[in-house]
Amino acid sequence: MKLERHSKIVELIGKHDITTQEELASYLNREGFHVTQATVSRDIRELRLMKVQTSDGKQKYAVFHPQNDFDDKYIRILHDSFLSMDMAQNILVIKTVSGMAMACAAALDNLRFPEVVGSIAGDDTVMCAIRSVDDTIVLMDKIRKLIAAG
Repeated sequence: MKLERHSKIVELIGKHDITTQEELASYLNREGFHVTQATVSRDIRELRLMKVQTSDGKQKYAVFHPQNDFDDKYIRILHDSFLSMDMAQNILVIKTVSGMAMACAAALDNLRFPEVVGSIAGDDTVMCAIRSVDDTIVLMDKIRKLIAAG
């Protein structure tokens, strides 16, 4: 239930400018998640949400994407291991150089793409569960840009 609620929170803050814990709790309750303010507070902490400024000067919740020294390494791993990718609805299949799928999956996980629910890797194939078909298309574009820049 917690994983589903966390997934819904990320979806909601992506769709709406949610400014308070109470507002987030209200959205969750409308979606069928019966939560208290304490639960929402804990979820915000666990998801490492932060407040960012909107164009009109207000603040809203957003997923925190830390930029650190490791990002360049993860991008380099993607660049060096990537062969191709294709989608099947909301599943992204990435083909890698033999033996590099686990490193590629770890790089994807550590880059914290909000579209990715989870990934598994074999020897030369990574399969990522993506939140939606539209998110799969967005993620493929992001990966193409990262690989081109890497």
